[in-house]
Amino acid sequence: MPEKTLSFIVDGGKANAGPPIGSTLGPLGLAVMDVVNHINEKTKEFSGMRVPVKVHVDSETKEFSIDVGIPTTSALLVKELKVEKGSGTPNTVKAGNLTIPQVLKIAKIKQPSTLANSTKAATKEVLGSCVSLGVTVEGKDPREVQREIDAGKWDAQLSE
Repeated sequence: MPEKTLSFIVDGGKANAGPPIGSTLGPLGLAVMDVVNHINEKTKEFSGMRVPVKVHVDSETKEFSIDVGIPTTSALLVKELKVEKGSGTPNTVKAGNLTIPQVLKIAKIKQPSTLANSTKAATKEVLGSCVSLGVTVEGKDPREVQREIDAGKWDAQLSE
């Protein structure tokens, strides 16, 4: 069974049959709109974000399956902040402020795709992205929150 795996980056919930999806899948004899509709259904929760998608195609039976990746930490942070992008000058201009529960939510989404072996480590990785985007957490510099995590201040929230 010759299976092909094709990778695309799509806008969550807004894939279309145009290039690159249509021009790649069309020659394989697939019903392109079926594939696009499945992609949109599986990525709608990531609306407004770029999402990695893999389409696995059995070229004999024309059956397919779709694996949806996880958007970048930056994309998840920007969506949570409800802003268009992070700060261009993160040291002086702040893009917004998040709470620990918001950072924890993103950490839990990202943890399966990171090297972090705990929620605490994943949360610290997300805080690192907050630094580069100019995002404060609980009104503080994310590095300060990382130190507080190391000191155990947020253990109750991180263990939920």
